[in-house]
Amino acid sequence: MNLKTGIALVLFLITGISTVNAQDKYGNEPDKCKNNLSIFYEYAKIGNYEQAYEPWNWCIDNCPASSKNLYKYGIKMLEDNYKKAKTPAEAKEISQKIDQIYQMRVKYFPDNLGKVYSDWANSLVVRDVPKEEVFKKLSQSFKHDPAGMSVKNLAKYFEMFTEKNKDINPQLVFDTYDDINEAVNKKMDKYSKDLDKLNAKEAGGATLSSKEKKQKHAREVNLSALGQVEGFLDQTLSEIATCERLVPLYQGTYEKHKTDASWLKRAVSRLNQKGCTEDALYPTLVELYVNAAPSPDAYVFYAGILMDKGQNTKAVEYFNKAIDIEKDPYKRANLYYNLAKIFQKRGQKSKSREFARKAIKERPSFGHAYLLIANLYASSANSCGTDEFSKRMVYVAAVDKARRAKAVDPGITSLANKYIKSYSASAPSKKLVFTEGKTSGTPYKIGCWIGETVKIP
Repeated sequence: MNLKTGIALVLFLITGISTVNAQDKYGNEPDKCKNNLSIFYEYAKIGNYEQAYEPWNWCIDNCPASSKNLYKYGIKMLEDNYKKAKTPAEAKEISQKIDQIYQMRVKYFPDNLGKVYSDWANSLVVRDVPKEEVFKKLSQSFKHDPAGMSVKNLAKYFEMFTEKNKDINPQLVFDTYDDINEAVNKKMDKYSKDLDKLNAKEAGGATLSSKEKKQKHAREVNLSALGQVEGFLDQTLSEIATCERLVPLYQGTYEKHKTDASWLKRAVSRLNQKGCTEDALYPTLVELYVNAAPSPDAYVFYAGILMDKGQNTKAVEYFNKAIDIEKDPYKRANLYYNLAKIFQKRGQKSKSREFARKAIKERPSFGHAYLLIANLYASSANSCGTDEFSKRMVYVAAVDKARRAKAVDPGITSLANKYIKSYSASAPSKKLVFTEGKTSGTPYKIGCWIGETVKIP
């Protein structure tokens, strides 16, 4: 074979391969496919579905792998047609077509399936399909990518999953809760970091660009929505996650998990969160956790156990060890927050606030740390006040901290509002302010361990 013949053969092969690839994507009539696809897209994006249908239908039959827009806009078009169906038979036919197109979307473009199945579930709800079918699609969505699910569907999935399994397999419910919660927290941490940077820039006197302002608003909206999911998950789980249920469950299963760091971390965290730390099982699991995963998180839980045993010097050693090892500021903030909760449980309020403030220093948008301080203040009203007015003023300090939590962390807006409403109800009324001869808006110093100045409401 001479050089010219070789080059010609190579060019022929390249051209042939390109033609085959084009035919794979655009079918046997690539020009007609491209033309119809363009016509469909131009009509579909302005909502003229009547003119868009025929070229779309041709493309679906002849070149279904040509573009995602066939599915993105095609499903919108079919759902619009479903709403306008004149008879039950027509609606049923369109409904079947919608499911067919979703199936083709999964077949020809098997990416971003968490969102695809989540959207499919929404479509089934609109078409009043039985809940079991909706749950199947939500399960597929969760299996492929929980992060791709809508906030609403994450909550809906967990609610339906809990209802199905709470009596027959509570451990599975707890595991699923942890999986969802970790996905939610991962998202929230990312958005919080972005928001902290933007807030720090503003606090430094710089003006945000229009793009940055949009980013800030988007992060605040997303955090608020995710915070609602977090609250809903906790509310749904609270029915079955009781000490009476958790302790026997873990008592019977921890032997086979005693080297499983992930299982131990979740078990210890849940027992701690639910206040089940008085049972002898708790220190047992903590020590197993420390042995299985000698990590900063484990050291903090272990330090709490040592304090309960009166081994304060050794406890401080583990506290410091945990903080020294952890370099990520958000993770350090969580460690400080866990320490704050340990001291809160022991009634050492000033010490608890000290660590909550350290958590906030590491993570300025740590709303939960502000709420913890608010709770510490509210629980000190009787001990830090000498009469009705001074006691009620302590709640004003608590309200201030709850409002600050809401301001820095949109993710806890719903929870913070509950704190604000509760503490505001205990603050001095207009009548009490008047009868005490006080002036609204003037500074008032709260003594005791709190030592803060607030304004009279």
